[in-house]
Amino acid sequence: MKDAIAAGEILPEAMTLATSTRAGEPSARMVLLRGFDERGFGFFTNYVSQKGHELAENPRAALVVYWPKLGRQVRISGAVSRQSTEESTTYFHNRPLASQLSAWASPQSEVIRDRLVLEDAVAALAARYHGAPVPLPQNWGGYRVIPQTIEFWLHRDNRLHDRIRYTRQAGGGWRIERLAP
Repeated sequence: MKDAIAAGEILPEAMTLATSTRAGEPSARMVLLRGFDERGFGFFTNYVSQKGHELAENPRAALVVYWPKLGRQVRISGAVSRQSTEESTTYFHNRPLASQLSAWASPQSEVIRDRLVLEDAVAALAARYHGAPVPLPQNWGGYRVIPQTIEFWLHRDNRLHDRIRYTRQAGGGWRIERLAP
């Protein structure tokens, strides 16, 4: 991540999040990586969005972070759990006010009549919470992908890319393997 920021990657925290229904119907979209540590990789969203429904049915996901300027990508897959209300509240209140209001205003993934529905909802919320803190919506918060596998991919000439996969072992630690490109 530090290398991607130093290289001037546009949105170095952008990543693809792939989920699927219980029946295995896949879907993918771009989200923002909002923290990573020994517990996993975090992102935030509306719990009743399409991805929220899919994660409730099938709490597993795959992530891909791609940095074209560096010729690198990181692939992550594993189980998904919700972050604590405290973590979600802290992150929510560190977001710009407009983003907090948008989290309340958007019935994410639902069909709406037109954009004015969203703009009117944001305006009404801005008036309602003017000068007061915006509370965390009950249907909004963080998820954490707990990695089972992490693959580091590095572009090489002639398509002989470097691929190193780490797989979490049952007793702790990681098995490290080189994969053919």
